[in-house]
Amino acid sequence: MDNMRRAICFETPDYIPMNFVINPSCWEAYPQDAIFELMESHPLLFPGFRRPAGRYVPEYPLVARKGADFTDDFGCVWRTTVDGITGTVVRHPLEDWEAFASYRGPDPAVCMGIGPVDWEVERARVEAEKAAGGLSAGALRHGHTFLQLCDLRGYENLMYDFQDEDPRIFQLIELVEAFNMEIVRRYLDMGVDRMGYAEDLGMQVGPMLSPAHFRTYIKPVYQRLMRPAKERGVIVHMHSDGDIRLLADDLIEGGVQVINLQDLVNGIDWIAARFAGRICVDLDIDRQLVTAKGTPEQIDALIREEVSKIGGKRGGLMMTYGWYPGVPLENARAVMDAMETYALFYS
Repeated sequence: MDNMRRAICFETPDYIPMNFVINPSCWEAYPQDAIFELMESHPLLFPGFRRPAGRYVPEYPLVARKGADFTDDFGCVWRTTVDGITGTVVRHPLEDWEAFASYRGPDPAVCMGIGPVDWEVERARVEAEKAAGGLSAGALRHGHTFLQLCDLRGYENLMYDFQDEDPRIFQLIELVEAFNMEIVRRYLDMGVDRMGYAEDLGMQVGPMLSPAHFRTYIKPVYQRLMRPAKERGVIVHMHSDGDIRLLADDLIEGGVQVINLQDLVNGIDWIAARFAGRICVDLDIDRQLVTAKGTPEQIDALIREEVSKIGGKRGGLMMTYGWYPGVPLENARAVMDAMETYALFYS
């Protein structure tokens, strides 16, 4: 929508774009009527919402279905114990380099790497988003490069590959990048307005790989994947969970225009000092401490502080919250209340 574009481009939006995401697992963890009531009472977050006539049955992603392992398009085997919560890879197809000689990557004409895709359906979706006046979006699957390499080789093996400068890792990176580039090209040919590059790089403290290894193996790939979008004037959106402070400058140099990062693990003051007024921040509101274990008053204070320090009348701030089981209903309501209240608040 035009308001989101103006927020991203520092062109004085009418309000701060707010995105409240309900994880599918919530529909089994809480009374559905309670969730419906929350959605109905927060029209800014859920515009036009109408509760279904009967019980809502969420559709779980292929990597978030318990009871049966899922093998993705790259041959990685996923397992989860909770419907709706993305699992972990329990079998890596290239754990032994001996398997690489006969390995063949997936075909982007028929899949996204994490499941099948119908590109005509995707084209129709993009056209519908444009017709509705929204910012049409394309995206690589979450974990498209670094995490894909982890899934293929296993994290520990990959770290040794980076350190040893194993020539085969460069070949594997080329294979993964070629697959991703074709997906980027297809979305850009559809005329999307923004392109998403979601990839978790951080741990609770520090990144999962050294800045030196990031600059050698991953950053050049990011730059090549993002360059076609930037050349067409498409907004480049990058998401990463965890502490990414040591990689932030490299990400921005790589072409990121909107950075979606977590608040407390990176530090509100650090985020404000590094990005406020320069790069649009899509701030991921804490899910570990304050909203999960704090009071509604503390939740309100947190979101007010974040808007006060990072936001401004010119724009440059969006906010995202992911609701997962374990957060009390009253806290979920407090997050919704604060997001709607401070969407119109400027320091």
